[in-house]
Amino acid sequence: MKLLIFVTGRGTGGDAVTAYNIFQSLQKKNIESKIVLDPSAPGYYFKKRNIEWLKSPIPAAGGHASSKSRLFKAALKSFKAIISGSKLIKEEKADGVVGVIGGGVVIGCSSAKLARVPSVGIVATPTDTKISLKLNPTLLLPESPLFTKDVVESKYDIQKQYSPIKEDIIYGDKNNILSKLPSQYDSSKKSVLFSSGSTLFDDMAYAARKYAEENDDVNIFVIGAPLKEELEDVINHPNIMNLGYINYMSDLYDLIDLAIITDDGLTLHETLACEIPVVVVLGVKYGRYHGLSKVFEGAVLESNVENISEKVNYALENYNQMYNSTKNYSDDIINGTNDLTTFIVNHISQ
Repeated sequence: MKLLIFVTGRGTGGDAVTAYNIFQSLQKKNIESKIVLDPSAPGYYFKKRNIEWLKSPIPAAGGHASSKSRLFKAALKSFKAIISGSKLIKEEKADGVVGVIGGGVVIGCSSAKLARVPSVGIVATPTDTKISLKLNPTLLLPESPLFTKDVVESKYDIQKQYSPIKEDIIYGDKNNILSKLPSQYDSSKKSVLFSSGSTLFDDMAYAARKYAEENDDVNIFVIGAPLKEELEDVINHPNIMNLGYINYMSDLYDLIDLAIITDDGLTLHETLACEIPVVVVLGVKYGRYHGLSKVFEGAVLESNVENISEKVNYALENYNQMYNSTKNYSDDIINGTNDLTTFIVNHISQ
């Protein structure tokens, strides 16, 4: 079996990581797969891992933040992209297609339909969810607006699925990084992490700064490359340990007690898999809101910049209760990657 994995975006962020984790899991099942990116995508995430990719147009509409005008413009570009995608599928003699989020689903699954090969959509936005349900079997990620619905209508199979994480993320060892930490790290204190992913967004930086100004009895870590240069000044505070862009996340997860992150994506799944309670700062990424505190009830609290100290300190004061709640989700998240690719293989091999 040979599958093409169509991926939206630039091949650098969360969608690329999702696709890579699927690629790796399929490889363990002895399934050949190839990544497909838009020709403009630099694909740094795959390049760093020496993974070559195919190129075919995958217009982006902005996902959860897409406007009607952006959706319309993307739709106009999509017709040609679907034809190009169909040609690629035939040229590669692929047995099926996996569409990963947003344009990856819209173009990948539509191209598969035109090429008359089976496909599976992995969805997280209103648009990709709507289209995938009409075209093929669908895996609903927690960010999808239908994930919490009791009834979802489609003539194809549907499965609610946690996001696929790296299977080794839970095996970090804090002892590997103690020598890398700044001198102000105090092992006798609780440790919290502020992160909006590989990129540090404005509101996450402001949340970290506000918490640092109001609290000095906790180790405060901030990671990610600042979206703007001036954010370096925002997180330049004696109580903040700015680690920048790092490549030792699993070890850091083993060190921290609480994660303050965004209301989306793989980081939230990774932290819960590692049994780390979470506070999400709402609206950090272009105003997005997914309501994942409802999906992971008891393990995730919602906050904003203004009340960050109140929420983080509440989480620390009620740590044992929240920690116990993470155990309700950890195993299912850890097993989720294998469950996801099993669904893909079963439906494309039919």
